Amino acid sequence: MDTATPAVTVALHDGTSVIASSGQVDARRHGELLLPAVDRVLAEAGTKLDAVTDVVVGVGPGPYTGLRVGLVTAATFGSALSVPVHGLCTLDGLAYAAGQEGLDGPFAVATDARRKEVYWARYEDGRTRVGEPAVDRPADIAEALAGLPVVGAGAVLYPDAFPDARGPEHVAAGALAALAAERLAAERLAAGRELLPPQPLYLRRPDAQVPKNYKVVTPK
Repeated sequence: MDTATPAVTVALHDGTSVIASSGQVDARRHGELLLPAVDRVLAEAGTKLDAVTDVVVGVGPGPYTGLRVGLVTAATFGSALSVPVHGLCTLDGLAYAAGQEGLDGPFAVATDARRKEVYWARYEDGRTRVGEPAVDRPADIAEALAGLPVVGAGAVLYPDAFPDARGPEHVAAGALAALAAERLAAERLAAGRELLPPQPLYLRRPDAQVPKNYKVVTPK
């Protein structure tokens, strides 16, 4: 599952392929949409939640409020089912999907970070990220990414900075699940790149802050 972008997306993977998936784009209703999406996916697959052996969740980068919905839900499922919970960078899921759709060679991924910024990372191919994700203004990284295709909603939003925008715009849980299945199989053979802990990748502080120098009022 992933709620790090406006897409609320869930998929079920059997270790070989995606057997059911759901995705809705709505930046304001992550909490309302996620659990019904889980129910739809399980119903479509004809299975129950207790059949799940691993939970994979997109860890962002993404805005605080939406991102935490998926992370808390994944942690709850992991605890209730006594199964491992794995994190995966949301940008990696987008890169993997772009590679599966035929995008070759070096490219970048950019998602909307709001505040006229993007979350972004560079990739050698659909499975190989170069460096760590970052958050920047599009104009500040346009020169560094000049000549590269840029995948994701962040590219679509800022065509002046990213003239070669490519799809998909939003991450799909099916791509996250497929990439996670590859990495889990390789990890269990002690030959692959480990998945991340299910901890949020925020990259910047939340908008809400505790006021400085506030007065504590308590009854006497």
